[in-house]
Amino acid sequence: MDLVERASATANGSGEADPSPDATAEPFRLKGGGFTLLVFEPLDLRAPDLFRRLMDRLAQAPNFYKNAPVVIDLAALADSRPINFAELANRLRQHKLIPVGVMNPTPEQAQAAANAGLALLPAARAAAVQEPRRESGAAELQPIPQPSAKPVAAPPAAAPAVSRTALVISEPVRAGAQVYAESRDLVLLSAVSPGAEVLADGHIHAYGRLRGRALAGIGGDEGARIFCRSLEAELVSVAGRFRVSEDMDPRLVGRPTQIFLDGGFLMIEPLGAASDKS
Repeated sequence: MDLVERASATANGSGEADPSPDATAEPFRLKGGGFTLLVFEPLDLRAPDLFRRLMDRLAQAPNFYKNAPVVIDLAALADSRPINFAELANRLRQHKLIPVGVMNPTPEQAQAAANAGLALLPAARAAAVQEPRRESGAAELQPIPQPSAKPVAAPPAAAPAVSRTALVISEPVRAGAQVYAESRDLVLLSAVSPGAEVLADGHIHAYGRLRGRALAGIGGDEGARIFCRSLEAELVSVAGRFRVSEDMDPRLVGRPTQIFLDGGFLMIEPLGAASDKS
């Protein structure tokens, strides 16, 4: 008799378990979901200082990277020797990262990754990657130019049109929950808990404590902003440029702020202090 049966037998006072109210009902749900994943793109797995330098990078924002799900991008390793994915995944776990899958594998790499228990994921939508640039004690985020897929220049894709009819959420956004305002602004009337994620193609207005992760302009709208009454977020992002909590000015934590892009850099300023640059 398993634990569920014991509990049921105790409840009805007999030695037999109560029958299931619906023996045909499946005891689970399968549904889609969208999640933010880190992408680890190794350029040379034989580099002797690979994991030491990775450890140095993770140390810049330990709370953000700890137990973060990671996808291994194999785009730069198409011509490399066979990869021991079980060992690679183990090394990443030793650094408190959780590998969940690979993308851009060759057929041989895909088979080896699947044998190691890693999922095969489609290539992510192209986006600018951000790296911290420190000047005068402050961390700014600078985009790394991405190589063009074709030699002929093509006009940049326009950001999706954003309706200013906002999605209004009056309940707290709990840890593990995700709220996405597609093609519009997001208004949060209550708090966002640590571990929650709020996303919008337009602006984000947070009238409670903003913790967790907040990503505005995720469709590419560089004019999007995040407005909050109390900045306590693990990560904030506008149109792909992001900043983690360890790189935020501690004087702004807990204060009303606005987050926006200025010349390609993510700016965080006290609410009302910046001139209107939109």
